[in-house]
Formats: sequence, C-alpha cells, structure tokens
Amino acid sequence: MPKSKTLSLRTLGLNESGRIRSFIAFDIEDEGILSQISGIQRELIATGGDLRIVEPKNIHITIRFLGELDTKKLEAVKEVMEKLRFKSFEVELRGLGAFDSLNRIRVVWIGIGRGSKEASEIFEALEPKLRQLGLEPEVRGFSPHLTIARVRSPRRNEALKNLILRNSDRPFGAMRAEILRLKKSTLTPRGPIYTTIAEVRGTPS
Repeated sequence: MPKSKTLSLRTLGLNESGRIRSFIAFDIEDEGILSQISGIQRELIATGGDLRIVEPKNIHITIRFLGELDTKKLEAVKEVMEKLRFKSFEVELRGLGAFDSLNRIRVVWIGIGRGSKEASEIFEALEPKLRQLGLEPEVRGFSPHLTIARVRSPRRNEALKNLILRNSDRPFGAMRAEILRLKKSTLTPRGPIYTTIAEVRGTPS
C-alpha cells in the first residue's frame, strides 16, 4: 500500500472567497532536468518575446486542475487520492510545443513521451471520482505536459515559433514519477506560490 502524507487544512490560508485554489500534480525535482529546462527558458527569453517564465521550483506535470474548492470538498479530494493505487513509472521529457497554436502562442510547454500512458491512466482513475464530488469535468481532456512559459502578447511571435519548431524533438531527460501531490496555489503579483497539501507515493514498479 502506498504511503501518504497530508497537511491539515487548518494550517492553510483561504483566499477572499473562503476557498483554496488547488491542483493534482507530479513535481519536477531532478536537478539535471531543471537545468535543461532553465537552458531552454533562457533561449526563449533571448527571442525577445513577451514572456513570463515559470520558476524551476514551480514546474510540474499537472494531472488535474481542481480550481477553487472549500475545505470540505478538498478533504474529500484528499480521501480520493489516499485510495488511489498506482505504480511509479518513468517519464521522458521531450520536445517543445505551444498552446493555443504556433500562430497564436499563449503557453510554451515541454511534451511527455514515455510515461504519458501511465499519467493518462492516473487521470482516468481520478476523474470519475472527482466528478462524483461535484467537480466540473475536464472538458479539454488530458494532455500531459510541463508549462515552462506563458506568453503575454504576440511580440516576436515568429521568433518564438521558430525556436519551438527547431526544438520540437529536443530531449530534456527522464525521471521517475513516484509521488503524486495535491497542491495549493496562491496567486501573487510575483507569480504563484505552491504548497503541498497531501501526497501519495506509488508502489515500486
């Protein structure tokens, strides 16, 4: 049985609406991978694009964004996660891409090769349970990726597009996805601050 770690919701500050903005994710903690990501982020900045770079400590693979939940519902999400069973798995990080499209870039991301199937299976295991709690369905479906930059305006879009195309198959390393975390997101003018609320460790594979 996987071990879990939880943080009392009483210790977490609520936002003005009395709710906690939250998501479920695997953190990226491998220093080698983070160094590779920092390198491509510097290349993105060098294009002159109007970017907000994601801080290395905040980079993660989102399994499910939950939105703003009250403490009762967040406790229920914790219980769902504690019942989840999954095996740890290897994740290969490879290639740059963009949302919404290369002609209208809003987000720059790193894709996932090996490990995308296992990540999708975790999403599929959680999704019906979260729907039962009253959470809105994830209408966009699940597309595992790492957001590394957000684009604030179309300035230098062509340069950004060309950089993404040149690095569409660039390898960024591989890691083991072992600990799935429920995270609190606090939005600040300097960027989000993430706090772990609960975590579940997968069994060795």
